[in-house]
Amino acid sequence: MKRVSMIVSGQVQGVGFRYYVQDIAEDMRIMGWVRNLPDGTVEIDAEGKTDVLETFIRTISHTRQGAIQVRNVQVQEKEVCGYSFFTIRRD
Repeated sequence: MKRVSMIVSGQVQGVGFRYYVQDIAEDMRIMGWVRNLPDGTVEIDAEGKTDVLETFIRTISHTRQGAIQVRNVQVQEKEVCGYSFFTIRRD
């Protein structure tokens, strides 16, 4: 198991990106959360099997779908905490 924090920039707010991320996470059995940040970026905290999580990061990094345009993803590894689902946070 592995956990990462991701900061995603580009055209990622107001375009359905958080719902897109949630769908991918649920399909890949990734646990954690996604939320908008005040500076226009999106934060993702994700946890899962290492190989699946690497695929998740690559998928998010190359997203160019409709109005969603990911330009940059910063990834930082964190200590696993044992999330049991994936959710969209509104804080």
